[in-house]
Amino acid sequence: MPSLCRNCLTSFEAGTRCPACRSPRVTSHPELFDLTIAHMDCDAFYASVEKRDHPELADKPVIIGGGKRGVVSTACYIARIKGVRSAMPMFQALKLCPEAVVLPPRMSAYVEASRAVRALMDTLTPVIEPLSLDEAFMDLSGTARLHGHPPAVMLARLTKRMQDELGLTGSVGLSHNKFLAKVASDLDKPRGFSVIGRAETVEFLRHKPVRLIWGIGPAAQEQLEAAGIRSFNDLHRWERDDLAKRFGHMGERLWHLARGEDHRRVSPNEPVRSISNETTFFEDTSDPDVLDGHIWRLAEKVSSRAKARDKAGRVVTLKLKRANHKTLTRRVSLHQPTQMADRIYRTARRLFDDVGPQGPYRLIGVGLSDIVPATDADREGDLLDPDAEKRARAERAADKIRARFGDEAIVKGRSLR
Repeated sequence: MPSLCRNCLTSFEAGTRCPACRSPRVTSHPELFDLTIAHMDCDAFYASVEKRDHPELADKPVIIGGGKRGVVSTACYIARIKGVRSAMPMFQALKLCPEAVVLPPRMSAYVEASRAVRALMDTLTPVIEPLSLDEAFMDLSGTARLHGHPPAVMLARLTKRMQDELGLTGSVGLSHNKFLAKVASDLDKPRGFSVIGRAETVEFLRHKPVRLIWGIGPAAQEQLEAAGIRSFNDLHRWERDDLAKRFGHMGERLWHLARGEDHRRVSPNEPVRSISNETTFFEDTSDPDVLDGHIWRLAEKVSSRAKARDKAGRVVTLKLKRANHKTLTRRVSLHQPTQMADRIYRTARRLFDDVGPQGPYRLIGVGLSDIVPATDADREGDLLDPDAEKRARAERAADKIRARFGDEAIVKGRSLR
């Protein structure tokens, strides 16, 4: 059986240890050197960057996130052993792991690290589809002649270079389509390398839960469970037309995925449709000062991501979820696209004021959509707000300072609410 040592990159026939360096970090699979679609996911990315930049944190549980009312953005694997998970309310995370070191996000550092990882990916293939700062699909079809090695070897070399040169680790999933590559990358984290071949696809999926499908959230899972669908095996019992009739386009997609079929291409030019961020509160709140502080922090995060991608948006959206779980969504189109936190915040704040006293709220979110290149953004002043250009200049100056000295070098007063 084809095998690969992920330590020294030696290829050999099956064995539990590498014959060259005796490492047990061996990946073996009948189709190992034939598959070309990969998904690479950095391990606990934000926390890993912090531990790399602050070696004294190496053996400590680290949580990246907000204050007591915020949620966990990322937790290192030490904290995850205690049960801490992304999107968990911070109060709950600290109950599970009271000794954790809690750090606020440093988006500029994560963007810089992401670009360094992307530069290493670019040496493998030009066909890369990023999903976020810390994960991407890669199509390595036809690259074996270029590199003199099959894709599996080059992917192992990528993760080795990430660790040696950048101090970061990643997990790789290798398969024959995007769906299965992403599933594979989650099978053996951290520092994993998992393979799902063509021959084993249907049997591999048979007893897996449908929540394994990327994009199946709690609401969709409830709909499927109401129809008696919990596993891929359950999906197999449905006719294609019946699934489509019951679930529409999602039903058609489910029929194909149940059989491990995904015909989507890895698209390096996949357009960014929206940029958003939201937070769930520990306690429902109507406090206008607390809500205003959250609107500002969310606007800053959306702005930071837009700037990192050199994008801007024409539409600002505010999302509110009330205590009874009813969701209110308000949006407005701007006369010109923006990527500036100040503009996003002021627009979202006006939308919030227009909603009126309908709280208390359990969730709030801010987003940008109708995405365009940043070259088209913030070109004109605002005749109704003569100070807007002055604030924009101050924000750009603050961005430069943060880029040099860190995200905490300058903090708005309203961020501390």
